[in-house]
Amino acid sequence: MTTITNTSVNKFNSMPMEITRSAWFEAAHYLHKCKDGQGYTQLHGHSFKVEITLRGIPNGENGWVEDLASIGAALQDIRQQLDHQCLNEIEGLETPSLERICAWIADKLAPKFASLSKVRVLRPSLSEDCLLRL
Repeated sequence: MTTITNTSVNKFNSMPMEITRSAWFEAAHYLHKCKDGQGYTQLHGHSFKVEITLRGIPNGENGWVEDLASIGAALQDIRQQLDHQCLNEIEGLETPSLERICAWIADKLAPKFASLSKVRVLRPSLSEDCLLRL
């Protein structure tokens, strides 16, 4: 059995760590440049999950990479913009593939979080996701 000592904890506290928050939203979309018969050209909806990850060395009095509440607030803002919307009608998401949704979210969050390292958008009911590493 391995015992964790204060020395080893202090060693790990100075190493880069990743923290992640997630949020859900419901939205509709269509992809108008698909082959006939693919079914993507019709308006349809999904339950989406978005995860954002920040990477850094914990610091400050609390030993945080970033305040999880501030990440949650930023995610809530993203959720409010996307939830129960037709994604095609949102500026920058006129062709809302998973890849473009990831990029759009990263573009919105990168100015707020210099340590943003990953944006992941999932459609769990279809076992699909896209991961953007920054």
